[in-house]
Amino acid sequence: MAIPVFDFSKLDGDSKAKAEALAEIANGCEEWGFFQLVNHGIPVELLERVKKVCSESYKEREQDFKRSEPVRLLNRLIDGNDGVSAEDLKKCDWEDGFILQDDNEWPSSPLNFKETMKEYRTELKKLAEKVMEAMDTNLGLQKGYIKKSFSNDDNDVPFFGTKVSHYPPCPRPDLVSGLRAHTDAGGVILLFQDDEVGGLQILKDGRWIDVQPVKDAIVINIGDQVEVLSNGRYKSVWHRVLSLKDGNRRSIASFYNPSYKATIAPAPELSLGAGEYPAFVFGDYMSVYVKQKFMPKEPRFQAVKAL
Repeated sequence: MAIPVFDFSKLDGDSKAKAEALAEIANGCEEWGFFQLVNHGIPVELLERVKKVCSESYKEREQDFKRSEPVRLLNRLIDGNDGVSAEDLKKCDWEDGFILQDDNEWPSSPLNFKETMKEYRTELKKLAEKVMEAMDTNLGLQKGYIKKSFSNDDNDVPFFGTKVSHYPPCPRPDLVSGLRAHTDAGGVILLFQDDEVGGLQILKDGRWIDVQPVKDAIVINIGDQVEVLSNGRYKSVWHRVLSLKDGNRRSIASFYNPSYKATIAPAPELSLGAGEYPAFVFGDYMSVYVKQKFMPKEPRFQAVKAL
């Protein structure tokens, strides 16, 4: 079983091609919660630069990772030190990463990192908004509905962050995860994953299946807020990253999320009445999510309803 891969350029084709593209995206959202886009419009030359600067950035951080808490705990457990158990490692992720936002400090090295990632984020944001417009159409919503909801009816700017991660080789992948299983809190997630080293998996029909590496593809997945806006028609999906003995997985995930002040609720056109998802402020949801990220999502919706 493989994650579906769609030719996004068909969305700009004739009426037949556009209809096919919309149907494929609808299927990806409804049946999978994860899908991959090729021919998405982001220049291959830019993607190659992104790979280069992000890999070089990790090389500069590699020694710091070797002194990190997960590495320290695993080494102590392997050495048989008292006070460290396998349960301690189940609360860790074998991951090195940092977040890029418009208003935080970015690494000044390697050369051209800032310029490259700024250009990349601009392209990713455009792609995210185009994907959301396709979702609007498929859900029978007015064009721009999801974006407007995320921007608090145009009163705020949606959150757009990029997490640059690496999952280094792990000597005992049986003891620690690359990234523990979770659903994403936000809206639409766009992942530029390693095209050689695998490890990303989603839970579908009770089975963990691989998100196969596809060169220069962008992986799209649904976050909790799109699940709410669609009133459950599109669902966020559990996913995880395995730690591996070989390889050094690169992962660049961008998150197009609501403003922290935005109120999220099922779209009126999709509302069914009693028993559906509650309305809540996204910032309140995040205050619950940070404590319950690796737990089932349904109690989070109930917890935020009570606020």
